Amino acid sequence: MLVRNCWYVAAWSHEVAEQLFSRTLLGDPVCFFRNSLGEVVALADRCAHRGAPLSKGRIEGDSVRCMYHGLKFDSTGRCHEIPGQDRIPPQACVRSYPVIERDNWIWIWMGDAENADPARIPPTWSLGSAEWAYKPGYYRYAAPHMLICDNLLDFSHLGYVHPTTLGGTENIAQKRPTVTRGDGVVRVERWLTNEVPAPFHTKVASFSGLVDRWHFYDFHVPGVLVMYSGVQATGTGAPEGHIKDALEFRSCQAVTPESESSSHYFYAVPRNFSIEDQHITDTIFQDIVDAFEEDRVMIEAQARNLEQAGKWTMAAIVADAALGQFRWLMSQALQREAATSVTAAS
Repeated sequence: MLVRNCWYVAAWSHEVAEQLFSRTLLGDPVCFFRNSLGEVVALADRCAHRGAPLSKGRIEGDSVRCMYHGLKFDSTGRCHEIPGQDRIPPQACVRSYPVIERDNWIWIWMGDAENADPARIPPTWSLGSAEWAYKPGYYRYAAPHMLICDNLLDFSHLGYVHPTTLGGTENIAQKRPTVTRGDGVVRVERWLTNEVPAPFHTKVASFSGLVDRWHFYDFHVPGVLVMYSGVQATGTGAPEGHIKDALEFRSCQAVTPESESSSHYFYAVPRNFSIEDQHITDTIFQDIVDAFEEDRVMIEAQARNLEQAGKWTMAAIVADAALGQFRWLMSQALQREAATSVTAAS
């Protein structure tokens, strides 16, 4: 079961350009395009006539025409033209999804449209700020979205999965984070003091000795990470709140189910230093790609294992605190949707 009444990242803004764009989200194929004002429109990618993909059609002003039999649909999904006939059957329509474009991400609401409150979109402002530089990334995972969320909620894996990229030390697993839960969000805070700099950091800056590192992030339902992280020379006051000459990052990552067993993963690691230096941008991006490929290999192998496991149950450990809290939030969201569906049907 997948939570539908929440905002998911559907695409990067640059992915929906001058052509029709299709992506399957929560098992539903969706066709995206921009209208004459440049606004993003999202329609079910299935013509009401014979089910042909609208994404194989063409844009005509603020409408899209199916190129199988020529039916034309406006941005609300209403069919307003059928070649060869005047009367438009009321059932000749396709679903229109609420979408909001914000800070270079396109958000979509896959549930009940009347509940699509823009205030519930997580704050990913660093993606839209000229003062923070980054390169956008995307992965498709052959794994359920919750396994990827688990990975992002437990950074104790960094020293084992990413020893030559993001990790640098297995000591990370020894430093327990502070985990708190709020309304639809889990907060994770972890300090690593007196540590050797990670390879990820030494490629873009020089450190004369040990460093202090921090990862503070909010993980929002249904799977959006907004993180403030950084690294600063040990002994210069970072743990006491004196941030000076630090490498600071504002990472944004979002996991959106494609289906019950596959996922979309959108990511970027904006920084506020050397923002005009394209070499640093490219270096950071490649290091992130290398690290996330390490994650993908592990998580997809895990997914294959679990698919064969039958009724096997995972053994919980202390490091699961944050992911346990998040899974509870997701289960509550599913229960609310189930209760709403029962009420609506009665």
